[in-house]
Parts: sequence; C-alpha cells; structure tokens
Amino acid sequence: MSGRMTVMLVDDHAVVRAGYRLLLSQLADADVVCEVDRGEAACQRYFEVMPTLVIMDLSLPGMGGLAAIRRICARDPLARIVAFSIHDEPVYVKRTLEAGAKGYISKSCSPEVLIEAVRRVADGGSYLEPALAQRLATDLGQTEGAAALNVLKPREFEVFRMLAWGHTTREIAETLHMGYKTAANYSSIIKTKLGVNTSAELARLAFSAGVIKP
Repeated sequence: MSGRMTVMLVDDHAVVRAGYRLLLSQLADADVVCEVDRGEAACQRYFEVMPTLVIMDLSLPGMGGLAAIRRICARDPLARIVAFSIHDEPVYVKRTLEAGAKGYISKSCSPEVLIEAVRRVADGGSYLEPALAQRLATDLGQTEGAAALNVLKPREFEVFRMLAWGHTTREIAETLHMGYKTAANYSSIIKTKLGVNTSAELARLAFSAGVIKP
C-alpha cells in the first residue's frame, strides 16, 4: 500500500467505533474517513468514499454485516474488508470469508491483533485470527449440519441464527428491522430449505453446525 490508509468503520455502537478510532490512532498513516451504523449505509457510503479498508461488524440492524460484505464485494472484488465480530464459531468465519472478506477477527482479540489484521489486509493480504484459524481447520470439518446451512442466503442465515437461539418472530422482526410477516415468511422458508418442522429440530441442527453452543 502506498500513501495514506483510509478506513471506514461499520458498527452500530458508537462506543465501539470510538475504540476502533483509538486503536487506529496508533497508525501514523491511517485516517478514519467514514463511520456508519447499518449495512445499507455501508454499501452506499463505500462507493462514495472508496476507502482503503473496511472494518465491519456482522451483527447490524437492518441488513446484516454478512449481506453487506457480499454486496460490496460483488461490485468491487478488490474490496478489503476485515470482519470484527463477537461470533467465533467456525461456521461464521467460513461464511464471511466466502462472502468476500479478507480478514476475520473476534471482539475478544487483543488490540495488537486488530492492528496486525488492518495492516495485513490494507497491504493486499489476508488475515485470520490464529485461534480462529485453528478452530476452522480442526472443528468445522464440513459437518453434516454445517453443510446443510450452505443452502441459506446471508439474510436467511441471520434469521436462522436468531431462531436457533430461541428468539420469537416478533423479536426477529424488531432486531432486523423487518415486518412481522416478512420474518414469519423467512422462518417458513428456512425450515423448508433445511427440512425441519419444529424449533427443536432447528436448534439441534444449529448446534451440530456450531452456530450455537451448549
């Protein structure tokens, strides 16, 4: 990378973005040029600002981070995006990298890991937090449950995750900013795609795929 690094921060919590800015201030050649709190805004602002790098949370209201990554990378395959998430399960890592992200780190990582990831991806490389890379290599193994989830689109996967954790249709609609009927339709489509009829069956599948933990 030549010249200054421009960074777009995507997280729905202002205090988290403030933490990003503080850490990035350690880099003399990095400037935070844009902050947004939703996936839809990230897709729009990315192409207005064209930052060197994006730090993207996955759990966002409205369009989730996974869908935003996929949409940005579909239009700009050279986009450099680091996913920064509370989710450390291999299935999340795998789907995010498949969507086009160049890096993935968990929010439990050390500040040094974030800085290293930003440097590596901004320079055109890729970065996977070492602990996550080890889990991805040893734990996922494309289990039957993980393979079954490949049929779900990014938005469907977000709804599936919330269903697996026991959230009601109304809670899903409110959290993801969609209509109640839309959330209910997603629930029906997901169960049909996965071949399950009950919430218990769906939860068992989520557990086998590593989406939820005991």
